[in-house]
Amino acid sequence: MRETLVIGSRRSPLARAQAARVAQLVRSAWPEIEVETAWMDTQGDRRIDEPLPEIGGKGVFTAELEGALLEADIDVAVHSLKDLPTSLPEGLDLLAVAEREDPRDVLVTPDRVSLDQLKVGARVGTSSLRRRAQLLNVRPDCRPLDVRGNVETRLAKLEAGEYDALLLAAAGLKRLGRLRPEMWFLDPPRWLPAPGQGALGLEGRSDDERVRGLLDAIDDVEARSATECERALLAALGGGCQIPFGALAVRDGESLTLHAAVFSENGDTAVRVSTKGDLRDAIGLGRLVAEELRSRGADGLLTG
Repeated sequence: MRETLVIGSRRSPLARAQAARVAQLVRSAWPEIEVETAWMDTQGDRRIDEPLPEIGGKGVFTAELEGALLEADIDVAVHSLKDLPTSLPEGLDLLAVAEREDPRDVLVTPDRVSLDQLKVGARVGTSSLRRRAQLLNVRPDCRPLDVRGNVETRLAKLEAGEYDALLLAAAGLKRLGRLRPEMWFLDPPRWLPAPGQGALGLEGRSDDERVRGLLDAIDDVEARSATECERALLAALGGGCQIPFGALAVRDGESLTLHAAVFSENGDTAVRVSTKGDLRDAIGLGRLVAEELRSRGADGLLTG
């Protein structure tokens, strides 16, 4: 009888693509392993007509999967790492970061224009406080409008004229085969993604050494160090989806440069920091940048 690994995932097309990628990586590393997938609906998937901040932030996409892990119904949960809270339930751990696609956001419009070229008063669809605040910081004349649903639903709403533009993650579009040359990439450090954006986080039981050993083979060391840095910063700030906050750690040889910014919700104030540190102390760099942000006045934005 073949050894089995059961992967848990949300049902959305993007989540299915991510789970399929993890299954492919596991099968390549361990051809003798039977990989199965269990599909689940989360609160965030069911309550698609409500803004994310109103229904609980990050945990709305992870709680059901974590419950299945704790009940041993699945062996590993696949998450978009940006959706996974920095504080995990007792008994669970981030066992691996499988890989990271392009972490940047993109501006999607019917007629490829840059953020600076959007018409005055443009209606821009986003369900993210971070994207909303950055948009208003760069283009205070634009009108950020909430948009929920999967990527295909959002693109259909753009094509129907409900929005003039959308702000989306490049990684999700690429994994779905929907990334196009006419989409405008928003480059750091002027525009920063969510911590962990583009990376796949593999969550499992802390004491499950069998699964930990299997996932070690697909753990991406570079992606893990960068996202550990970004998540350490987020944890030190004590936040999640409720903070208009962006961060990206970029490797240069044996160093990491962490770019970070905290915004007021209306975008009129931003506190920015870019600091270089040792690649071997990614978590320490994240905590250091949190202190620098606070010393420059970010506390007022975090609690305001």
